[in-house]
Amino acid sequence: MGKRLFDIAASALGLLLLAPLLLLAALWIRLDSPGPALFRQTRVGRFGVPFTIHKFRTMRVEPGAAITVGVDPRITRPGHVLRRTKLDELPQLWDVLRGAMSLVGPRPELPRYVALYPAEMRERVLAVRPGITDPASLAFSHEAELLAAAPDPEREYREVILPAKLKLSADYAASANLAADLRLIWATLGRVLHG
Repeated sequence: MGKRLFDIAASALGLLLLAPLLLLAALWIRLDSPGPALFRQTRVGRFGVPFTIHKFRTMRVEPGAAITVGVDPRITRPGHVLRRTKLDELPQLWDVLRGAMSLVGPRPELPRYVALYPAEMRERVLAVRPGITDPASLAFSHEAELLAAAPDPEREYREVILPAKLKLSADYAASANLAADLRLIWATLGRVLHG
């Protein structure tokens, strides 16, 4: 209960204080390239229930791979800035406020990747709300660069990165508490501020 109350208070305050920045980012995205300011995608949430995640759109609206590799040519000018500063994740504060996500929790995956989870890991990771940040997010903050260096990025993600992230997420879910969440939020803010 304490974690959920903290999520509600922090996300509501964040949306209120960051409203001017959110509006400016949305305007920049709309002026730079055709398409909506927000990117919406189905992810797997708590107990395996699908939900719609929100991010600022950082790529041109065109078909492409599910994973972003290195300097993807589809990334827009605002997209480069938003991705580098992690500001593209800020609309997820709304997902936290509405209860689909938490500030801290395992990053929500696409259904096709969740289908690869071993049964025991799936149960542990999906027992908690997915989050904006978690230990795996910090450990793999340069995931796009790792994938760019791989001969087969999709296979690298499925066979190397996803299992490592899943282990970190399962460990987090097994011992989640508000004090640990506050440390992860602080570490995430430090990572963002220091690039």
